[in-house]
Amino acid sequence: MAGFRRMPSIRRFSALRLLACTLALAAPGVLPRPAAAQPAAPAQAGSARSGPAAPVRIKQLEPTTDGVELAAWHYAAPEAAPPVATVILLHDLGGSHLTVEPLAKALQAAGCTVVAPDLRGHGESRLPRPPQGDPDPAKSLKTPELLMIASSGGGQIRDQAGVRGDIECVRAWLKRGVAEGEIPRAPLFVVGSGLGAVLGSAWTIADARWPAGTSGPQGREVAGLVLISPPFVAKGIQFAPLLKTEEVGRGLPILVIAGRGDRDATKVFDALKRQRPDSWFDSRVPPGDDRAASPARPEEATLLMFTGQADRSGDQLAAMRAARGDPASLVLAFVKAVKARAE
Repeated sequence: MAGFRRMPSIRRFSALRLLACTLALAAPGVLPRPAAAQPAAPAQAGSARSGPAAPVRIKQLEPTTDGVELAAWHYAAPEAAPPVATVILLHDLGGSHLTVEPLAKALQAAGCTVVAPDLRGHGESRLPRPPQGDPDPAKSLKTPELLMIASSGGGQIRDQAGVRGDIECVRAWLKRGVAEGEIPRAPLFVVGSGLGAVLGSAWTIADARWPAGTSGPQGREVAGLVLISPPFVAKGIQFAPLLKTEEVGRGLPILVIAGRGDRDATKVFDALKRQRPDSWFDSRVPPGDDRAASPARPEEATLLMFTGQADRSGDQLAAMRAARGDPASLVLAFVKAVKARAE
């Protein structure tokens, strides 16, 4: 397809050296800020752009198949160099693109194309039949409505799918932009915060299960998955069944980022560890002789977890710009390492 740059299937992941360096710097408590934290350089005479473009609300986003009019924002990668990656950034329950915008802007400044939607019932994305008298439609969302956010299926041809949820509509917009030359082609990553991590994982599974057509693959477009403060159970959605699938449990590079004392994120990571007993790395227990230590070095692992010292979770953690445990630095290092392994 004329879409995202395809990545080969990855079972053993042996080139996470950039991430290893980032984690090594983080261990003593000094993690360098990503490019977005630095002031923009003054514009040079004749230059087309002095810094990253301002986010733009997407006007051509198609509604979901159940009639949700979505709002989403495009953070265009700087034009000076080929993009590092394309990122779909998903906020937590009760958030919006604004609650994760610091992370979106940091990744954009570092060379990524980012799209951050307001998921249904959040921000400026309206439900077709909003609850009467409820000032916060997000609180009224039922489990089937939340699952619809991650839905992708119905039929054999993806572009004519009978079921397209929120994330699938974002993906379709990105694909059209790449095909028309308006968005540069790059590997696709999904970064989810809180409930957005669960829904991003569910959509990644749906993407991977699209059957190949006569013109080639229709799915398996996600190159890597980042889970920020993933809940083990949220709004009736169980994460455990997703963690046992081939697509997420064993077949994809995953980075888990958590705040101090986040028990849910630890349970998610432990469940994933059981699927990859020899290829995980936990920053809290570096490799060593202890049986509880990480079995793999960061540069060898397919599954990584970083727990910072900040007592934050969800979008608050995703948006954190402190020098210690900065999620933007971790995400960027992970993305670059996945690309380095594939290339």
